[in-house]
Amino acid sequence: MYIYSDNYCFMGTQGEGLNTTIISVTLGFLLLAGFIIFFIVINRFRINRYIMEKKNMETKFQQELLQTQLEIQEQTLKNISQEIHDNIGQALSLAKLNLNTMPPTNDEALQQKILNSKELVSKAITDLRDLSRSLDTDYVQEMGLQRTIEYELEMIRKTGTIETSMIVEGSMFRFEKQKELILFRIVQETFNNILKHSGAKSIDVSIYYEPAAFTLMIKDDGKGVNLQPLDDEKSNFGLGIRNMHSRAKLIGADFTMSSQIGEGTEVKIILPNERSNENK
Repeated sequence: MYIYSDNYCFMGTQGEGLNTTIISVTLGFLLLAGFIIFFIVINRFRINRYIMEKKNMETKFQQELLQTQLEIQEQTLKNISQEIHDNIGQALSLAKLNLNTMPPTNDEALQQKILNSKELVSKAITDLRDLSRSLDTDYVQEMGLQRTIEYELEMIRKTGTIETSMIVEGSMFRFEKQKELILFRIVQETFNNILKHSGAKSIDVSIYYEPAAFTLMIKDDGKGVNLQPLDDEKSNFGLGIRNMHSRAKLIGADFTMSSQIGEGTEVKIILPNERSNENK
């Protein structure tokens, strides 16, 4: 009996050692698996952070590139405006002065031509002055967004080819000069597209000043346009539209354009009012 009991104790001790080994090995595998999972999670986190940082850097680069392009463009427009005012405007003014100092003549046909020339030169001076103002960055910023839009509509209306209207609702507030200038250039591009391509007979502008946001809508009754090709980023279609969208995005505005063939086109711009957040 004694020998039997001794063997039993020996086998029991051996079993306990085996269980301990199994537990140790299992824990080791669990720790290793946990380490691998932890490593995978950390690595995935680092990859996602790298992708996000890269995307942010690309976005920032695109914004800085667009900002530089806009600054160059505005400086170019300002130089053109100055050139029109200082050189072409003065030359036309001298031409008008010469016409005014011409002695009267008994030739009615010649006299009528002189009068017609005076009117044409006067109109050219006025048109160039209007164009110079719309190109001048300082003048646009001094006038403010709403007034410059009204001024553009007045110039379009003077052509006698398109009727224009403008409604304003809410209490007017101003944005910083750079934002207003970019908004105005978007409006100018929209007007140019309407005049060149739409065949519209009327342009309706609506401005809404709300506590949370500024909303600008431009609608025409032209032939409309198919906007589906805009979905193809490789297509050259709608570069002007994409440019307007990029400009709006640069200042934090939402730009949308909708159109139906035969029913005209509508452009809508919404820019959050930063002052509303400051007042909260």
